Amino acid sequence: MFGGGRLSGTGYLSILPVDQGIEHSAGASFAKNPDYFDGENIVKLAKEGGCNAVASTFGVLGSVARKYAHKIPFIVKVNHNELLTFPNRFDQVLFGTVQQAYDMGAAAVGATIYFGSEQSTRQIVEISQAFAHAHELGMATVLWCYLRNSAFKKDKDYHLSADLTGQANHLGVTIEADIIKQKLPENNGGYLALNSNGASYGKFDKRMYSDLTSDHPIDLCRYQVANCYMGRAGLINSGGASGASDFEEAVATAVINKRAGGTGLISGRKAFQRPMKEGIQLLNAIQDVYLSPEVTVA
Repeated sequence: MFGGGRLSGTGYLSILPVDQGIEHSAGASFAKNPDYFDGENIVKLAKEGGCNAVASTFGVLGSVARKYAHKIPFIVKVNHNELLTFPNRFDQVLFGTVQQAYDMGAAAVGATIYFGSEQSTRQIVEISQAFAHAHELGMATVLWCYLRNSAFKKDKDYHLSADLTGQANHLGVTIEADIIKQKLPENNGGYLALNSNGASYGKFDKRMYSDLTSDHPIDLCRYQVANCYMGRAGLINSGGASGASDFEEAVATAVINKRAGGTGLISGRKAFQRPMKEGIQLLNAIQDVYLSPEVTVA
């Protein structure tokens, strides 16, 4: 993956992820641009946008594997949370096998674990075994390292706290994820909030907040990197939902990630929920940050 796209040979990654057809439902995801109901256009966007790799579902990538698997690295997402079960629930379940991904010519497999959820223990076991098999086959592994528990929402949304996401990262690299995908932290002090009013949760040291981080966005992201074995496993931050300031937000996220010692950006909705030409421009704007010698590690 590090040898393709505009960032080839730089040590940085720009990845297009499109699994929202399952995770967020196809209609809700592609109504803004129905072209992407056709999975070939997802792969075209990644390829023409200069990405190192494209991440998507068994169905999307399998439908075009013979045409594209040798032209751009595939990351097959092996588990998903679907939104058709009533009432909706949140549980990542396997949709296929690592062997299937290998057989279609994929370079890597991806998976999500909802750390902090009731289902996390099962998910950790499943994905640990899947990643071990992938490594036996010579494939890379990418973990969507997300938090999910309603208790994490208090005065702030601590799903986005540096301390809790950092620990999720540390669990992710423990099961040998080569690349960690994580949301950019927006706050800190999740452990402090969850241990308030006599409650007891996890373990923490106050020096995590006084010595290892500050309120600066780069320092918060750097704490995530530290929990990826000081960057031995690469941290790629996600681009987030599409909105009115997509270009500015994407570039800002890339700058924070790069200056914190991260490995790149994985941006989906900001790129594919707009005309392809604009999507390519957005992906190129992200890549320009990692190509710029003026943006350095802080």
